[in-house]
Amino acid sequence: MVRVARRILHGLLLLLGVSTLSFALVSAAPGNFFDELKLNPQISASTVASLKMAYGIDKPWPVRYERWLRSALRGEFGYSLSYRCPVGTLLWPRAQNTLLLTSLATLLAWMIAVPWGILEALNRGKWLDRIGGGVTAIFLAIPELVLGLLFLLLAARTGWFPTGGMFSSHGAEAALLGKLPDLGIHLVLPVVALVFGAAPLLIRYVRSAVAAVLDAPFIEAARGHGLSTTRIVYRHALPAAANSLISLLGFSIGALLSTSLIIEVVLDWPGLGPLVLESLLARDTYVVMAVVMLSSVFLVTGNLLADLLLYASDPRIRTV
Repeated sequence: MVRVARRILHGLLLLLGVSTLSFALVSAAPGNFFDELKLNPQISASTVASLKMAYGIDKPWPVRYERWLRSALRGEFGYSLSYRCPVGTLLWPRAQNTLLLTSLATLLAWMIAVPWGILEALNRGKWLDRIGGGVTAIFLAIPELVLGLLFLLLAARTGWFPTGGMFSSHGAEAALLGKLPDLGIHLVLPVVALVFGAAPLLIRYVRSAVAAVLDAPFIEAARGHGLSTTRIVYRHALPAAANSLISLLGFSIGALLSTSLIIEVVLDWPGLGPLVLESLLARDTYVVMAVVMLSSVFLVTGNLLADLLLYASDPRIRTV
């Protein structure tokens, strides 16, 4: 438990450092939300100055950061000038949508990567391994933005899938059970796009980790005792490779989250991606800060989950 508490403390200190640096960088960027108001001849300079004073924009960034930090501890994360409401009320519904999308994509990507990577490791140098390596290389070379645009084109040309949103007009008014099929059809393209972007890299890691274990002396000894390939892989090789794969799990969650922001914008999924893009264009500082911090929380949580799984699976770590 001491190790877990130490990791949580490290995560909190990391989040504090990320928030300080991010706020300083955002504050140093030229311009603010009220600059566009200056271009309106019907709004006087004194009115803009009074608005800056009312919202505290004229204060030095350490003062504004201290106010924002207290607001973040209350769950508000500042005040959105674009939407004229606390940022927290905007953030949580979008965060749930992003978390739903990312969780499904992570689960599906690992369900594909583990058996595929094991199959390639068992057939190293053979035609199956070469074909699999070629397929993963092709998808690794395609940027996530291009994948999203290709799926958007597929939806627009065929009409098989909706081109955006979370529910159709009739599905949003249905009961809970009636919403699930509509939600599922809207999830298909964003989830598949994320899986196509993440699974090839995971397959490469799984193949490499399992292949390294298959060359170990204890695997040769197991083969010498006449154990079947299935038993060797799932009872001996895969548990031995689990540490590196569990460590990869935490990083894959953060990578999928960053990719999902792009996919959400392209495929119009109502998550954090469109919100942060609109806020960047409007220079709505506190919304951008909230999305950056929430993304950092997801990444830290993913790594903490990986540490807990390592702690549970490897007795050697519990003795450190």
